Amino acid sequence: MCQLMGMSCNNRAATTFSFTGFSARGGRTSDHVDGWGIAFYDGHGCRVFQDDQPASESPLAEYVRSHPIKSRVVVAHVRKATQGDVQAANCHPFQREWLGRTWVFAHNGDLGRFEAPMTCQDMPVGTTDSERAFCALMSRLRQHFKDRQQPPEWSELAPVLSGIVGDLAQHGNLNMLLSDGHALYVHCSTHLHQLARHHPFPKARLVDCDMSLDLGPLNAEGDVMTLLATEPLTVDEPWQALRTGEFRVYVDGQEVWRELNPQTQAFAAAERVLPKGSLRAS
Repeated sequence: MCQLMGMSCNNRAATTFSFTGFSARGGRTSDHVDGWGIAFYDGHGCRVFQDDQPASESPLAEYVRSHPIKSRVVVAHVRKATQGDVQAANCHPFQREWLGRTWVFAHNGDLGRFEAPMTCQDMPVGTTDSERAFCALMSRLRQHFKDRQQPPEWSELAPVLSGIVGDLAQHGNLNMLLSDGHALYVHCSTHLHQLARHHPFPKARLVDCDMSLDLGPLNAEGDVMTLLATEPLTVDEPWQALRTGEFRVYVDGQEVWRELNPQTQAFAAAERVLPKGSLRAS
């Protein structure tokens, strides 16, 4: 599978410390060696860095580790390929434009034989089930809001996305980070953790590297941020596991929406009791 990292905060912050630990999982502390990517939102713009080399060895990843790019929303991914070749086109996060906003999507899991419908308005560039799911998701959003001239706000998007994501999760495991630069939309099928940080900020120590950082001098009293990761990035901080089927929305570093999808829970429970080697219908 793959690993995810995301951040939502109310003021622009750098992720060099967190990404240093996270990128170590791309070949140094874990075997997620089939590429990586990270998206930083900057106002209406979005900077995306991707490489099909292991994140622990990539010169581009070293640039990201050593340059404090500040953002209010970040989505990152290290890949262990289950579908699709090792190539740049298959590196997450994937991007699409809709109503003047850049959407990015990163996925951990396996969606089996999922194929986007023939009526899908978005076409994949690469060969992953993840990008096919993203295309299906964006196509359904376009269709649902087809009469809109301006992008909908998170409060309108959240219930629609929750339903779409719940449908996609019936095809397999869908641990997902999705953003339009305004909100961070999150779904958990199996493994995803969150950490809320606020004043007073702690001294943090990475799980994957011998590195610590006192976050206090780097943040102001009013700063609020939430980190998401497949597995906790730091020790001695109160990371919390999301439940199977949880769909959450974060805006300005705070959780603003939470919904539990019973269909996803039931599907995951059925998967756990399937005999080894059984094939699931999709």
